[in-house]
Amino acid sequence: MKIRRLSEGTVNRIAAGEVVERPASAVKELAENALDAGATRIDIATANGGADLILVEDNGEGMEADDLTLAVERHATSKLRDDDLSHIVTMGFRGEALPSIGAVARLSIASRTRAGEAHEIRVDGGILADPSPTGFRARGQHGTRVEVREIFFATPARLKFLKSARSEDLATLDVIKRLAMSRPDVAFTLTADGRRALDLPAETDLIGSQLKRLARIMGKDFGDNAAPVSVGREGVVIAGFAGLPTYNRANAQMQFLFVNGRPVRDKLLIGAVRGAYADFLARDRHPALALFLECDPAFVDVNVHPAKTEVRFRDAGLVRGLIVSSLKRTLADAGHRASTTVAGAALAALRPQQPMHARATSNSEAAGRADHYKSFHDPGRTFYAPLLDNAAAAPAARVEEQPAEPPPPDLPLGVARAQLHETYVVAQTPDGIVIVDQHAAHERLVYERMKKALADGGIARQPLLIPEIVELDPAEVTRLANRATELAELGLVVEPFGPDAVAVREMPAMLGQADIKGLVRDLADDIAETGNALSLKERLEDVAGTLACHTSVRAGRRLSAEEMNALLREMEATPHSGQCNHGRPTYVELKLSDIERLFGRR
Repeated sequence: MKIRRLSEGTVNRIAAGEVVERPASAVKELAENALDAGATRIDIATANGGADLILVEDNGEGMEADDLTLAVERHATSKLRDDDLSHIVTMGFRGEALPSIGAVARLSIASRTRAGEAHEIRVDGGILADPSPTGFRARGQHGTRVEVREIFFATPARLKFLKSARSEDLATLDVIKRLAMSRPDVAFTLTADGRRALDLPAETDLIGSQLKRLARIMGKDFGDNAAPVSVGREGVVIAGFAGLPTYNRANAQMQFLFVNGRPVRDKLLIGAVRGAYADFLARDRHPALALFLECDPAFVDVNVHPAKTEVRFRDAGLVRGLIVSSLKRTLADAGHRASTTVAGAALAALRPQQPMHARATSNSEAAGRADHYKSFHDPGRTFYAPLLDNAAAAPAARVEEQPAEPPPPDLPLGVARAQLHETYVVAQTPDGIVIVDQHAAHERLVYERMKKALADGGIARQPLLIPEIVELDPAEVTRLANRATELAELGLVVEPFGPDAVAVREMPAMLGQADIKGLVRDLADDIAETGNALSLKERLEDVAGTLACHTSVRAGRRLSAEEMNALLREMEATPHSGQCNHGRPTYVELKLSDIERLFGRR
């Protein structure tokens, strides 16, 4: 068979398969073009999940007629200066999006510059029509409107791979949310089948705009339970917000990472986040966060994939270390703080459930209820005295003699007032109460002491009488050999033993009789997947956690007032004491105003 050149239309459709995988891909490319054009407002509309219509309109600088013609040609772009791929400062740069969309759909672009006339150009399945004047926008107004109709009509086989309209709408919503997170100064709207799915006004507050935009997208609870991240080193700056460990999720869908304003999904960054939170969350729980990494464009390669969601760093180790250290510092600065959702969940569990048909409480009913609660606290009434006496005598609740003065405001966890079921410490704060799980709290305190001791004195090694030989692929042997110094710091001494095996000569003493071969193979998998030896760290932390659990104050142990208050003071002084070793809260704080609402006092 003779070699022949493919037609231009076929070449364009092949290229389109990489750039336009689904309607959401087209929306992403068009919205990024709008941002590069300096738009401060971007309106998106779709019909039937984007299969029938995608409309993106912006107030950017617009294009002249000649620019419109060039815009739909392959590899024509205004964003790449001097063909320098090492200094990319725009969202787009490949010049493939518009011609790729035009090759598989019916594309029309109308645009007007501030001083010019409005023109429109059409491309139907790769067939180009000349630009023509149009009535798009009034003179003096500028911007661009892009319509994409019947996507993939020119490649019917691709239509079979589209998911339901609902799934495609969700994918588009995710794309716009990610872009909106990185640009709080730009207003975004998204309308799906006539229904407004997203409406984000531009944030004008220069200081708090980013968190406000994140809270609008990720939820108010994230805004209430996120700690700021800000650190820089060697020209790389990481900023953003990280959720408290007790504010966690069952999957990683609430993790958003950006490089120079570009939303990315990078296994190096994801692995760094996992490593930073590994000490605070169970393996099946995931943190919520949004991190923005800024660096010299020459430090990062964004020309890895046509979708531009993958990046490569010149010094990946620096980036990973910076992410881990910044997140750990942020979580340490949060101290004993636990998420507000813990109290919300507790109050929801305590609140009596009302039937759907229940009527709103009338003023007279509210007044009667207030009188009823007032009688409960009236010293002249004796109806409740036997109940109170029985409660005081019950073994489940033990009240300590405490001074009548309110707790000072410089004690965030308050002063211990009682112990319930010999498991829970009840403390009074200036504006509420705190309930502490004594075992979970002390377990975290002991664990933090053990970690500090390990960091100060190093990890004790146990030499093996006979080295353990572990057979691996040559690539895995190379990975382990390259990380030998890091593994030695963790107590594991390995060295190559031929091209397809390693010899383990020393093990961390605290692991005891561990499965050496299984551990080494897990380490090789971890390094291949995340670039970090997480398995060994996690096993060491698991052992430390187990030891902490067995040496901490057990549930069912009676504590004196001095012991309870000492526990509270140490929690206040210890980072991460707001959650146990698996991310569960060690205490619940209930504000007095919430308790009063719970009992109908407000």
